[in-house]
Amino acid sequence: MKILVHDFSGHPFQVQLSRELSRRGEDVVYSSCGAYVSGKGRLTAGPGETLTFQTVGDDIVFDKSSFVRRLFQELRLGVELVRHVRTVRPDVALMSNVQVPTLVVFAAAMMLTRTPWVLWHQDVYSVAIRSFAGGKLSRSFGLVARAFEVAERWCSHRAAAVVVIAESFVPVHRRWGTADKVTVIPNWAPLDEIVPLDRKNDWAVENELDDTLTLLYSGTLGLKHDPALLVSLAAEVRRAGRDVRLVVVNEGPAVGLLRAEAERRAVPITLLPFQPYERLSEVLATGDVLVVLLDQQAGAFSVPSKTLSYLCAGRPVLGLMPCENVAADLVNRTGGGVFAPSELDIPAAGAWAAELLGDPARRDQVGEAARELAEGEFAMQVCADRFERVLRLTVEGAR
Repeated sequence: MKILVHDFSGHPFQVQLSRELSRRGEDVVYSSCGAYVSGKGRLTAGPGETLTFQTVGDDIVFDKSSFVRRLFQELRLGVELVRHVRTVRPDVALMSNVQVPTLVVFAAAMMLTRTPWVLWHQDVYSVAIRSFAGGKLSRSFGLVARAFEVAERWCSHRAAAVVVIAESFVPVHRRWGTADKVTVIPNWAPLDEIVPLDRKNDWAVENELDDTLTLLYSGTLGLKHDPALLVSLAAEVRRAGRDVRLVVVNEGPAVGLLRAEAERRAVPITLLPFQPYERLSEVLATGDVLVVLLDQQAGAFSVPSKTLSYLCAGRPVLGLMPCENVAADLVNRTGGGVFAPSELDIPAAGAWAAELLGDPARRDQVGEAARELAEGEFAMQVCADRFERVLRLTVEGAR
């Protein structure tokens, strides 16, 4: 069975799934968008691996400042993705993190080529836009949200099967009339690639972070996040008497906001670009407390995958996120802290972090519980079995 796995973002667990399917004897091509800047997985083949890595849309420069320009860029990416599929000629394609305009172009072309495909639904984009319309986005985006919902629903109907990452996605597909083709497979993180390391490691020393307490955030910062909360949290921890430094690994417009806010509030901050994936374990080990951000309105349509990487790293996790989110439950089970993503909850979150930073033994205990939970929840064998079954049934159905 020839499988194309396309993940726009290039995240680690999609790569790991591709490696496992290839190891099982499937002919797998993995692709991502080379122009998209984010934390990536290990996107090169290792010794003896038969998995093929490719990129799409390398020369596209995504403009987040203009909705119209971004729309045309995503439509153009859809055309390039269709060309990519025609070159690969897979028996089945698995699509992850693909923006709605790109997905519409792709889905329409797959109808013509009769190529079966599976939607790996990571975010319900139309719900996200509707949630932020009138807040972080202008009210006119309410109309955009309705158009996106029509398009997203149409794409879901075109997919031969849909994999969603949480039960909270199922009511959406029930409303769209596609619940009968939905399989729930929670996300995970690669246990063998993200591992616990010593707090004082080479990366920490290189960045002069080995002898200071740190709150660390590593990942994207977009509409689903309020970056200023990171500075507020660090300021609150310092007010509680802990000499903590905020470390943020990110690229994009949030960097300037963080720098200005940290300067205004006299919070020591280290701002770094996305780091090579092979150093991610060192990066996460450098955080005495790892912080997750997720907007209250995003709780129903998104599960922050960075939480899963944090658990693999075996570090304490503090989540500023909706308590009903799937990731919040995982954090709570480790003894980590979950607080509402609001300035009103920052004093309680800061007090929790300050207490943990002052108790190394408890900090180690929470970190060990995080890794233990990850080892129990993120079994690659089980996840790959379920995906392989969905893909195989899709191919058989097409035949």
